[in-house]
Amino acid sequence: MDSPHAFEPLFRSGDWQTIVARFWPAQINLRKHPVDTRLFETEPGVCVAAHCHWQRQAEAKGTLLVVHGLEGSSHSPYVLRMASRALEAGYHVVRLNIRNCGGTEHLGPTLYHSGLTTDLRAVVEQLSSAPLFVVGFSMGGNMALKLAGEWGSEHPPHVKAVCAVSPPIDLAECALRIAERRNRVYEARFLRQLRQTLTRKKALMPMPYTLEPFAAIRTLIDFDNAYTAPAFGYRDAFDYYAHASSNRCLQSIRLPSLVVHAQDDPFIPFRIFDHPAFRENPNLLLLAPRFGGHVAFLSRRRPRFWAEEQALRFCDRMILPNELKEAPL
Repeated sequence: MDSPHAFEPLFRSGDWQTIVARFWPAQINLRKHPVDTRLFETEPGVCVAAHCHWQRQAEAKGTLLVVHGLEGSSHSPYVLRMASRALEAGYHVVRLNIRNCGGTEHLGPTLYHSGLTTDLRAVVEQLSSAPLFVVGFSMGGNMALKLAGEWGSEHPPHVKAVCAVSPPIDLAECALRIAERRNRVYEARFLRQLRQTLTRKKALMPMPYTLEPFAAIRTLIDFDNAYTAPAFGYRDAFDYYAHASSNRCLQSIRLPSLVVHAQDDPFIPFRIFDHPAFRENPNLLLLAPRFGGHVAFLSRRRPRFWAEEQALRFCDRMILPNELKEAPL
């Protein structure tokens, strides 16, 4: 693969990269690639929803399972960009909504968190008809890497590779970074979205919590202390971060895994990638250009979104000709 220095950023600012990419137009040609909405049961009483695009031709390269970030959805711009690019390259695509995301609060009684691999594991197991590639963005990247580490050498044989773009592999360090004053605009947006999600869920299902703690919540750490940690049996936010971070699983990964992370990401400190697994585990490849922001990587030249191109090229390299499968219709 090309050196990360091949990336020519449109902006040499992590904030500009992050903000502009958020509003850059993204869409899928649904006439060419119709969508089929499917529910996956991931545990008793819990389902997640996904938007599936099956190639119409007799053969496809495999299936790309795309996983969004915190409070994102299957309609997040980066998900649509990755999906559109993969569809044009000849893959089936499944755009997954993690539980409670994308308007799915009614499909299960529980909340979600950044290391909850239950749903992803179940969906992967139910997509076994073709070679599968898991591509996660931000929180979805942390989930994908954590699941790969949990599998270790026992990963499902149809899973060929994992790609993670801007993954918060150390949730504690990322929570502390986003709580800094310079990142207040990002944190406030996440908190606003989390409150909206909880409000919708409480209106749809009986839940053992109230919205009263939000009056005192100022940071994501406050939110995780008040909601996430108790909902999943952790002592506090930092106990949850310790158990949910993928950095504790990186040495165990036995799948080819690509990590793309910009050194100027506004709220994921680059120092957390100075992890021995990136030097010692031959299954891990880290591409870390100096610029790129958070799930952005806007290029000065076409194709515009460099990280998506690297993920697709990485998946292409893992395909064997005799593994092409018929469309799962």
